[in-house]
Amino acid sequence: MCGRFVITNPVAKTKSIVKKAIKVEDIENYNAHPTQNLPVIKKYSNGNTLELLKWGIVPSWSKKKEFKPLINARLETIDEKISFKKNIKLHRCVVVADGFYEWRRDIKEKKPFYFLRNDKKMMFIAGIFENSQFCLITEQASENVNEIHHRQPVILYEKNINDYLNLQIDGSNFLKEANKPKLKFYEISKDVNNPTNNNISLIKKIN
Repeated sequence: MCGRFVITNPVAKTKSIVKKAIKVEDIENYNAHPTQNLPVIKKYSNGNTLELLKWGIVPSWSKKKEFKPLINARLETIDEKISFKKNIKLHRCVVVADGFYEWRRDIKEKKPFYFLRNDKKMMFIAGIFENSQFCLITEQASENVNEIHHRQPVILYEKNINDYLNLQIDGSNFLKEANKPKLKFYEISKDVNNPTNNNISLIKKIN
């Protein structure tokens, strides 16, 4: 499960990828979390845009007011789940991030870690959307990430963005077969546990 990430200056970092940014500003968000409006790349007939969607999908078929928004979709079952199978075929997006947070459960506590690409380049996380909401797609963690958590976001190289957004291509098969960037991680302060904390110190390495 991925429930927090970092995104800074999304407009500047995607200007060579998208044709237009719609109501997105170059802010620094060091504790992006569900229910926030966050920048994603979407494809239109005249090009890609960067726009804001709310993190967490409440399916249109849900009639429960207390329905908990879906923030992650498992790649392994995305073609089967009623909440996701239509969206992976018709409504794909790419979530932009600098890195993400995950927690390792030890005997007495959960320790937070910050994950980023080995080459420190931007992360492009495969996602799906419904109306004005989105969720991240996750997969089984790579060997080193598995030391901390058994799941991780599906992260694409920039060169694969347009292929994933191309609805003529089978989305789930493409993600399963695509090469993924290598990741590294380090332990950070527990200050990240509180979503109201939002500053660069959250990604400072400790120990």
